[in-house]
Amino acid sequence: MSDPDTPERHPVRQRGLYFEEFDLDALYQHRPGRTVTEADNVLFTTMTMNTQALHLDAAWSATQPFGERLVNSMFTLSTMVGSSVAQLTQGTIVANLGFSAVTFPHPLHHGDTLYSESIVTDKRLSASRQGQGIVTLEHTGRNQDNVVVGTAVRTVLVWCEDAAQ
Repeated sequence: MSDPDTPERHPVRQRGLYFEEFDLDALYQHRPGRTVTEADNVLFTTMTMNTQALHLDAAWSATQPFGERLVNSMFTLSTMVGSSVAQLTQGTIVANLGFSAVTFPHPLHHGDTLYSESIVTDKRLSASRQGQGIVTLEHTGRNQDNVVVGTAVRTVLVWCEDAAQ
C-alpha cells in the first residue's frame, strides 16, 4: 500500500549498454573479482566432461611442468566473459556472434583471484538487422598479481536504444 505523502518512485532496471552507449575510449573494469577454488575447477571440469588429468589428478599434475593442477582454461574464459555481463550486455544483447584470438598466457591456479576488464575495439550498426549494432569487445583477465591469465575478442549483436524491446 502506498503512502500518499511519499512520492512515487520510478523504476530503474539494471541492464547492460545499448549500442550507442558503448564507449571506444573506456576501460570497463568488472568487479568484484572471483577467487577460484578447487571445487570450482573440479565441478566445471567434470560438468563439461573434460577428463584432462591436468585439472583433476593432483598426483599426476605434480609430475608436470607446473607441479600442480591448473584451473581449466574454459573456466577462465567463461568467468572473464561472465563477469562483463552485468555491466555490458545484461538484457541488451541479441546474440553472441563469435570469439577469436583466445589466449591463456599464464595459468590460473586454485586460490587465485580473477579480475576482468573489457575494451571496445569496434562498433557499427548492423547492415541486415535494423535497430541492432555489432560491437567487438576485447576481454582481459588478470590474477591478483596483475598477471594476464587470459584474453579473448568477442563480437556481440546488441540492441540500439530506440529499438530495444
